[in-house]
Amino acid sequence: MKLQRLLAAGALALSASLLAVPAAHADDTAAVSILHAIPGATVDVYANGNELLKDFKPGTLTDPQMLPAGDYDLKVVAAGAGADGAAVVEAKGVTVPAGANITVVANLTADGKPALNAFVNDTSASKDGGRITVRHVAAAPAVDIRAGGTAVIKGLENPKEAMMDIAAGTLNVDVVAAGTDTVVLGPADVKIDAGKNVIVYAWGSLTDKNLALAVQSVDLMKSGDTKPGMPHTGAEGPISSAPIAAALLGALALAGTAVVATRRRASSKA
Repeated sequence: MKLQRLLAAGALALSASLLAVPAAHADDTAAVSILHAIPGATVDVYANGNELLKDFKPGTLTDPQMLPAGDYDLKVVAAGAGADGAAVVEAKGVTVPAGANITVVANLTADGKPALNAFVNDTSASKDGGRITVRHVAAAPAVDIRAGGTAVIKGLENPKEAMMDIAAGTLNVDVVAAGTDTVVLGPADVKIDAGKNVIVYAWGSLTDKNLALAVQSVDLMKSGDTKPGMPHTGAEGPISSAPIAAALLGALALAGTAVVATRRRASSKA
C-alpha cells in the first residue's frame, strides 16, 4: 500500500497505554522503542524541529534507548517532505513519562486503517523461566496461535495481546484463522530463552498478502526484584486516553523496548 492510500482510508488513529508506574531509574528516563508495521508507508519523524528518524521503513524495530522524560513537539511526515511538509500526524507539548518501559507499534487496524499502539512491557519474573507474548497488529480477523499444531492462544483480535510463562526451549509456531486449521502465517521456530520475554508480532495485511512476523526480546527481572507496573496474563485490550497517546508518539522517534500490559487510545487527524 502507498502512504497516500493509507491516509485516504481515514485519519491516523492513535492508540496508547496509560499505566501509573513509579520511576524505574533515579535519572527520570523512559525506555522506548518503535516497530514500524504499516506496509508501504515510509516516513520521516521530527521532534522540536529536528529530524530524528529518516526513511523509517516498514518492518523496522528500533533498538532500545533510554529517553529523558520531558516535553516534545512532534511531527510525522511522508519521507522526504521535510520539517515543513504536511503532517501525517503531529502533537505539541508532548510529555514523555519517566519510569515507563514501552514499545510503540505503528500498524494497521483489523479493517486496514493506520493506527499507533503503545504497549507497556511486562518484565516481571517468570515462574517458569521464560515468557512468550503474542500481539495481533495485522489487518486480519481474529486468529489462533498454535505451537506444535496445538492452539495455545485462541481468538486473538487486533490490537490485543496474550502472554504465557513458559520454560526455555524452541516453539514451532503458526497462525491460523480462528477456529480453523487454515494457516495464514508461519510456521516459524521461536526460541524462548530463560530470563527473556519474547514478543512475537503478527503484522501486515491478509488482503494484500503481506503478513509477516516480527520478534522482540526483553530481559525479565529475577524473582524478588521490584518491577514498575503490573504483570498481566491472558488477552489484553486497549483503553482510551489522549495525552499519553501523543507522549508515546514522541517515543516513536527516540526508541526503547517493551511488551504490553495496559493501553489507551486516542484519535488524531491526518
